[in-house]
Amino acid sequence: MPNYLRPKVTGATIFFTVALAQRGGRLLVDEVEALRTAVRITRNERPFDIDAFVVLPDHLHCVWTLPSGDRDYGTRWGAIKARFTRNIRDKGRVGFQPTHAKHLGHAVGWNPTLPRSPSKIAKGDAGIWQRRFWEHHIRDEADYWAHVRYCWLNPVKHGFVERPEDWPYSSVHRDTRFQVHMNLT
Repeated sequence: MPNYLRPKVTGATIFFTVALAQRGGRLLVDEVEALRTAVRITRNERPFDIDAFVVLPDHLHCVWTLPSGDRDYGTRWGAIKARFTRNIRDKGRVGFQPTHAKHLGHAVGWNPTLPRSPSKIAKGDAGIWQRRFWEHHIRDEADYWAHVRYCWLNPVKHGFVERPEDWPYSSVHRDTRFQVHMNLT
């Protein structure tokens, strides 16, 4: 098993990309309230600042700043992913198939729209999320603004909208810095 070495910087500002295991769907925007709830509960338990956040249909990007003396973003992401998964499972969005589903050609167990690899099954992973996430520790102010703008512009890049402010699942709406910093190069 790979041993991923992550920086051990406390109070860091970090850019994240977190993706669903199956790309191409709409689960995150269809269930955005479940995601918001998972983030809100996790922030109440383990505070962090959200500098930018954008939810796309099958992945999300965000910039967080952790509290001084804290570097544990992995536990936060684990909690967010687990809460989101439980919430949508409890709503019947995904879940276990009844045992009689075998005769319909479906594997007995997890929802056939969310196939799980043998390693995910062995680890008890629900199969909704990619197991890991990508993170980048912000180096300076220019790097910060480049990643915040990346969050704001990502729905445009993917062709969902023509202007960042037209995407409903973005922190761009709450950010008064938007107009000023969209013009930075």
